[in-house]
Amino acid sequence: MTDPDHRHISIILDRSGSMERVKEDTEGGLRAFLREQHEVQARTTVSLYQFDDRYEVVYENKPLADVPDFALHPRGTTALLDAVGRTITRLGDDLADLDEARRPGEVVVVILTDGLENASSDFSRSRIREMITHQQEKYRWVFVFLGADQDAFAAAGGMGIGPGNALNYTSRNTRESFRSASSMLRRARANGGDYSFTQQERDDASG
Repeated sequence: MTDPDHRHISIILDRSGSMERVKEDTEGGLRAFLREQHEVQARTTVSLYQFDDRYEVVYENKPLADVPDFALHPRGTTALLDAVGRTITRLGDDLADLDEARRPGEVVVVILTDGLENASSDFSRSRIREMITHQQEKYRWVFVFLGADQDAFAAAGGMGIGPGNALNYTSRNTRESFRSASSMLRRARANGGDYSFTQQERDDASG
């Protein structure tokens, strides 16, 4: 049995050039998101990955209290599928190395992007859909998709993430999107796992 008191959150963050316009809001939104997760009654570890046409591990498996501050430096294009595929692979391998009793009982992967896929070479959309579906159905991982200035429902659906876990937001409301995601995750933990955005959370993010 996995550890019901341990929750892990992996964040996949777009750092492509178009994120320059929301650099400060992204940094502030992420700080607030992590701060608010302290309210959850669970031991929480966090991993942060950023991507453009390259993929970078910022930190992995940090206790929430030890997460360092983060500065975003936008550049490059948007290899979204590769970033998602590499994160799922890394996280899956890490958890497989642990005894079951030490694995987190709750695993959440949050994806935030303001652009459409345009640079992946290692993972196809169909492959990502297979991977996400497998993790959701076999291990009950939760995937949350935050998409700015796009049809987030279509983008998330193409990867196998349901509409309840997808959030449309405008780039000027980047901080609000983090706030809505934080609210949803805290509520789901308190209520036993209803991972879906409320209409109020959607309204707050869409402006």
